[in-house]
Amino acid sequence: MKLSKEIRAFQTRLGHDFADPALLIRALTHPSVSSPNRQDNQRLEFLGDRVLGLVMATALLEYDRKASEGQLAPRFNALVRKEACADVARQIDIGAVLKLGRSEMLSGGRRKQALLGDAMEAVIAAIYKDAGFEAAQEVILRLWGDRIGTVEEDARDPKTALQEYVQARRQPPPDYVLVARSGPDHEPVFTIAVRLQDGTEEQATAGSKRLAEQAAAKALLTKLEQAT
Repeated sequence: MKLSKEIRAFQTRLGHDFADPALLIRALTHPSVSSPNRQDNQRLEFLGDRVLGLVMATALLEYDRKASEGQLAPRFNALVRKEACADVARQIDIGAVLKLGRSEMLSGGRRKQALLGDAMEAVIAAIYKDAGFEAAQEVILRLWGDRIGTVEEDARDPKTALQEYVQARRQPPPDYVLVARSGPDHEPVFTIAVRLQDGTEEQATAGSKRLAEQAAAKALLTKLEQAT
């Protein structure tokens, strides 16, 4: 299979030349452009998530041999969650070579976090199927780089951390309220407020409700911790 100049350049950024280039093409094919004769990347995404998980679990155990399961679990989650995968995907510009349907292209699909994260997982699976676990492991460790060593000691997501904070003080769970929604349908912007029973609140704005909730929770948790 002859690859385009853009795909060959992507292989260089990725650091793996495929013996079976069809695997890479499939990994970069979003469901919006699939057909009976063209497989999309969803099954590879499923496999890549598991390969990534094994590599990260192994790396964390090797990096910190004294850490407890309770310390390792949130670090692991921080390294394999969709945001982390999308961040690495941006680093090697997967968006530039994604194969998308017209609707996804018009809606800014090449910048969407979910699409980028899914594609990164699919590419990992493609490397695994093309050259085996060690090849996939080498690429993952190189691309994730010092993220493994610098992942926060307490890497719980902010919503979980805030929930635990209020529970420890026997307070009701925080409420998340949609304050505003703006922007076009294909690229919305959400403002979310998180409020405690005593009226303490913080707001945050992001391109998805989930990210806005996380940012608001982090801001409120910071405020609460600084007040103590």
